[in-house]
Amino acid sequence: MAAPWEDVLRNEGAIQEAASVAVDAALLEGVLMRTEREPNASDVVNYAPFTLLPSAVPSALFEQAYAVQQDFNLLVDAISQNKEFLEHTLASTIKVDDFTAQLFRIHMQVLKEGLAQSVFLGINRSDYMFDCGVDGTPALKQIEINTIAASFGGLTSRTVAVHGRVLKVLGKSEEASRLLPNNPSKGLALGIAKAWELYGSRSAVVMFLVEEVQRNIFDQRCVENELWNRNIRVIRKRFRDVFEKGSLDDAKRLYMDGQEVAVVYYREGYVPKNYNQQNWEARLLLERSRAVKCPDIATQLAGTKKVQQELSRPGTLERLLPGRTEAIARIRATFAGLYSLDMGEEGDKIAATAIADPDRFVLKPQREGGGNNLYGEELRQVLEKIRDSPERTSYILMDKIKPQPAMNYLLRAHSPLQVSECISELGIFGVYVRQDKEMVMNKAAGHLLRTKAIEHADGGVAAGVAVLDSPYLV
Repeated sequence: MAAPWEDVLRNEGAIQEAASVAVDAALLEGVLMRTEREPNASDVVNYAPFTLLPSAVPSALFEQAYAVQQDFNLLVDAISQNKEFLEHTLASTIKVDDFTAQLFRIHMQVLKEGLAQSVFLGINRSDYMFDCGVDGTPALKQIEINTIAASFGGLTSRTVAVHGRVLKVLGKSEEASRLLPNNPSKGLALGIAKAWELYGSRSAVVMFLVEEVQRNIFDQRCVENELWNRNIRVIRKRFRDVFEKGSLDDAKRLYMDGQEVAVVYYREGYVPKNYNQQNWEARLLLERSRAVKCPDIATQLAGTKKVQQELSRPGTLERLLPGRTEAIARIRATFAGLYSLDMGEEGDKIAATAIADPDRFVLKPQREGGGNNLYGEELRQVLEKIRDSPERTSYILMDKIKPQPAMNYLLRAHSPLQVSECISELGIFGVYVRQDKEMVMNKAAGHLLRTKAIEHADGGVAAGVAVLDSPYLV
């Protein structure tokens, strides 16, 4: 699966020159992040980390990932509407995981009151790796699906131009012309704009719900700019702003500072540290409102690891997507082995297997945001500690995917230029809009390739481990 620039990797002078061009190109194109030192000011910014060269991706697997995305959109939407499935699937998890339990309580409360929102917007990203099986043939295997705050659709829209420039500098114009155009920020904005339109109030705004620390603001601004270009007003607020200034009228319309809010686009709220008591109250207020939430709380729950594991059980997909035989086959083809750690014989057995052979597995808690999974010796120690405790039900086990590494340079501010053995993860963005029971939009909205050195087991770009990349199809 080699890319056609193995020759370049050995030419130190050419690499030095290309790296210098690459960094300037990234700054010119707006592949930017705020600095760790000043995460809430744009006075000093730097380039977001990225690979010097695009990485080779098998074209058949790339096409497979795109082809299944609309199926995953339908699946996530179906799960979010299936109260019984979520209740049954998360029953053991919510006993031991306070965060999932609190989300679930809000979900049940909102259903009991009656849903005020009639338009539903889903923006997700399904992440895959290329697993090299026993015979070395790569296969597309899903790592997870992110149903809340799926990031880097903006910056990845600007990364292709940087890699195109680098290849030209290295005398590879022909290869540069084969890089695929990619603009997820436009696709995500089209979904938000459609939801805003269906909400039906031209004076209403889109609210980006953002973190206290906003290093990745430029990624969000890319999507924001697409909305401003359509004359849709965008405001940026935090949970605490909602707690202090948010209100609902009698029709459950949401107001912030006197402005009606049509769409709430969450770029935070996916990990426990995002919440204190006030923030939970703010989340409840948002969920009770008529505004289109992206995601609503049921869709966030649909993205939990426990749901992912339950989907791999025989018969589950058939119950959720009745009559969609071909879609089910496409979805199932991407599943890696997933195992429940629920109390009982099945859970006991797989826990014992993983303790005996920890390098075969990944231990995953119910968390988003990267950097949470456990591997190898650490996995074994944690499982030995919790093997007889209900606490183990807050995790799932997954077969460890073994991709074929490739050599590349990872460019990071203030870091030396050195070649690394790397593996990549491909994400496909999905967008759908449903009004009552009618699916109004369902599409794949672009892709994200992230690459990291093989010594880093877990974590994404925001977690400081992976870097932005572009696929070069082979």
